[in-house]
Amino acid sequence: MSFLYLWVLLLIPVVLFALRGRLRRTSLQVASLGLWSDADAGRARYLWIPVCLRRLVLVLLLVALARPQAGSTYSIDVAEGIAIQLLVDVSSSMDMNVRNLEGKNLSRMEVAKEMVQRFIAGDGETLHGRGQDLLGLITFARYADTRSPLTFGHDALLQIVSSLEVQERPNEDGTAYGDALALAAARLQNIEELQFGQGSVDVDSIQSRVIILLTDGENNSGAHLPLEAAGLAKQWGCRIYCISLGDTNVGSSGKMQIEKLTATEQTLKYISDQTGGIFRQATDFESLLSVYEEIDQLERSEIATRSYDRVAEWFWLPLSVAMLCLLVALILEASVLRVVP
Repeated sequence: MSFLYLWVLLLIPVVLFALRGRLRRTSLQVASLGLWSDADAGRARYLWIPVCLRRLVLVLLLVALARPQAGSTYSIDVAEGIAIQLLVDVSSSMDMNVRNLEGKNLSRMEVAKEMVQRFIAGDGETLHGRGQDLLGLITFARYADTRSPLTFGHDALLQIVSSLEVQERPNEDGTAYGDALALAAARLQNIEELQFGQGSVDVDSIQSRVIILLTDGENNSGAHLPLEAAGLAKQWGCRIYCISLGDTNVGSSGKMQIEKLTATEQTLKYISDQTGGIFRQATDFESLLSVYEEIDQLERSEIATRSYDRVAEWFWLPLSVAMLCLLVALILEASVLRVVP
């Protein structure tokens, strides 16, 4: 308990000293009380009560003016999350084989699925998982499809990723990552309109909006050109990270070699550069892992500790008691302790 105006309490003894004797009840002056020495004092013995109550009222009013307060300080960790749209190519070319860490041949689709799952959940080594982030999944072949809206339910998202399959229908095969980029940017732009359950991370804490595009082919389908979609993403503050999964040779670090970029990869690089992201090439599991590790390090959630002071005003308590004491004093003076001057 503390007082905002502590100096007001110093007035209490001053006021009481100044009012000493001034709150006595009026009375008749007589030469001697000897004639009534045997008389019972009766209610007169309680006349001091209203006087003391009035003095107490003054003291309590001064205490209320001093503004008693009870405060506490507490700290909370605020996670500034990231909204990430994961775009995965499921066209027929993703059925081609690449090597994993053990040297075994796996389809590009299987490698992509495992890498996306590691990126979401972490692998306990270099990938830490995206526990604080809002994640969504869009796949594309000839058409772009939302497999999972932006969600904090990562367990369900992992199951969806594990069930992804290459598009085998000829009439739906193709590569429309322009449409996928436009759809992802629109989802991130309208993030405030989404509804989440109680207890989820506050959408207002989302400080960054990111699109991670994984493809192995040239955009040859869809209604939106890649550069058109990139313009929308840039306008809406979305960064695009493009990963080309193909046969292009890369250096030991997994980073691109500019002189070996194809026309399609040049487009992907331009999209990334224009939106503030990066472009990387990958040919196998190891190089793809290094790319996701790099993105994972670049796009990390920040956790800030914020301190708050919570102050409760308690002036109402002495003020209420003062009003009650004054009311009691007035009632007593008007009833059982009423006197006639």
